[in-house]
Amino acid sequence: MVDRAGAAPDRIDGPVGPALALVFNAFVWGVSWWPFRQLQVLGLHPLWATAAVYLFSLACLLALRSGALSSLRGHRGLWLLALAAGLTNVCFNWAVTVGDVVRVVLLFYLMPAWSVLLAWPLLGERPTPLSLLRLLLALAGVVVVLGSDGASWPLPHSLADWLALIGGLSFALTNILLRRLRAVASQGRVLAMFAGGASLAGLLALLATAQGLAPAPSWQPGAAVYGLGLAVAFLLGNVALQYGAARLAAHTTALVMLSEVVFASASSVLLGASHAGLRTWIGGALILAAAAWSAWPARRPQGVRAQLRATARVRRGSPAPDLDA
Repeated sequence: MVDRAGAAPDRIDGPVGPALALVFNAFVWGVSWWPFRQLQVLGLHPLWATAAVYLFSLACLLALRSGALSSLRGHRGLWLLALAAGLTNVCFNWAVTVGDVVRVVLLFYLMPAWSVLLAWPLLGERPTPLSLLRLLLALAGVVVVLGSDGASWPLPHSLADWLALIGGLSFALTNILLRRLRAVASQGRVLAMFAGGASLAGLLALLATAQGLAPAPSWQPGAAVYGLGLAVAFLLGNVALQYGAARLAAHTTALVMLSEVVFASASSVLLGASHAGLRTWIGGALILAAAAWSAWPARRPQGVRAQLRATARVRRGSPAPDLDA
């Protein structure tokens, strides 16, 4: 998916506009499954469609920021970011095209759980008891969702399931890499993500076509309309994300972006692309609860807050209260 991640400063500047911008981005991604399916009907496999959409986005970016190419030579970490972002896009777009949309989106949003596991070796952030509890909550939801098809053991049983899980893992890796590369200019990071989406999808499309796993692209008159509309929507969604995430606290951004699940679920159920049962909704509620919990701002203990207030009073020259009273 396009630049959907990155740390936002903890500040709020007119929150209504930025929040609406994030909702628009979530809407674009939540309903993107529909044009991808229309392109497949018209003979364009989701791998070829992803490559075309991101190639168009990459061309637009280079036309506006031609100097961004130099950043790829100066930061080797951007190549890993390109790979992680490209894999995220390939897996998500392919999964929502061929699988049950609600199930795919819920499994993809296991991403916060993957972040707990990846942040330890890559960022040195040891998991806390609360983060491990959120991980268990999310995994419990996954077990329920995967068991909703009546399988004897809740394991991924389809290509869409595996793509959704791998996509969520690579999205978590993308988020962590964006944090490690936060000193790099944003245009370099966005370029890496667009380039990764275009190149990895294109390479996999060529390999799949050569092996007979995907049909060669067949452009019909309507395909260009859907493809161009999808590319423009992704570009506008990315601009909206950059605008909103730069003006809202990071935890607020994460919570608002969960509305993507609502858009995807509602649109797919209404259009008959999903047939979610009670177990799926229960498991999805557990997964979303874990995701919302991970995005919720942490509250300092009462004693810590009191100590901080006392320190602030001392610095202003006011007498500090007796904390032992």
